[in-house]
Amino acid sequence: MSGSYYRSLGEGRFESTGHAQGAWNPGEQHMAPVAGLLVQSLLDCEPRPDLQLARVGFDILGMIPGGEFEVATRVLRPGRTIELLQAELRAQGRTAVTARAWRLARTDTAEVAALEDDRMPGPDEAGPYDGMTQWPGGFIESLEFRVVPGHRPGRGRIWLRTPLELVDDGPTPDLVRLCGMVDAANGIAARVRPGTGSWMFPNVDLQLHFHRPPSGSWLGLDTRVTFGADGVGLTSSVLHDLNGPFGRSEQILTVRPL
Repeated sequence: MSGSYYRSLGEGRFESTGHAQGAWNPGEQHMAPVAGLLVQSLLDCEPRPDLQLARVGFDILGMIPGGEFEVATRVLRPGRTIELLQAELRAQGRTAVTARAWRLARTDTAEVAALEDDRMPGPDEAGPYDGMTQWPGGFIESLEFRVVPGHRPGRGRIWLRTPLELVDDGPTPDLVRLCGMVDAANGIAARVRPGTGSWMFPNVDLQLHFHRPPSGSWLGLDTRVTFGADGVGLTSSVLHDLNGPFGRSEQILTVRPL
């Protein structure tokens, strides 16, 4: 597989390719590569090498149309050690996704560094996984998956990677590449099989928290999916690279009959 998820049209404008196609509607973009693109835009917004992205919160305001769109970024709250940024994806005359990100000062805290999340087995200890073929769309088709034993509906540990660059204008930084796959977490351990049952469960947001910068091309998702009794669900994941956990993601779901 070759190509990219997006073509750069210059001056903050992009065009999605078929690789960015979503799973719930053939005319939409999948939120995963959108998140990667917005993270790249936030990194490019008045860069501060002394600060690092620690949290990015995305709100999905409706279907994200495929085709041409623009991304606009700005600093909402400048600061010496803490800054708040915003990015917006605008398509077909409306804002489809907003992202707000905190970037925090880089300081030496090695003396007190500690980690409580368990490390999941690596991709070399996982086997091939074809369970994602239940999901349609070009984005899911673009990914390679490997599954850790013990996978079941509602609970799963999956490794994934992509051979594609995010944008056709250059190589993709590791943080951007991995952020551009996290939204797939909502599908890796679905409680109900999509397309064959009578339920849908799209997420309306994606929240990412990082306690260190990730590296490499493999993203590990240690995921749990909860459905409440009144129409709301939650997909929660511990995020891994080959060095271990580097953060967490949360996705709130609207669970409803098809």
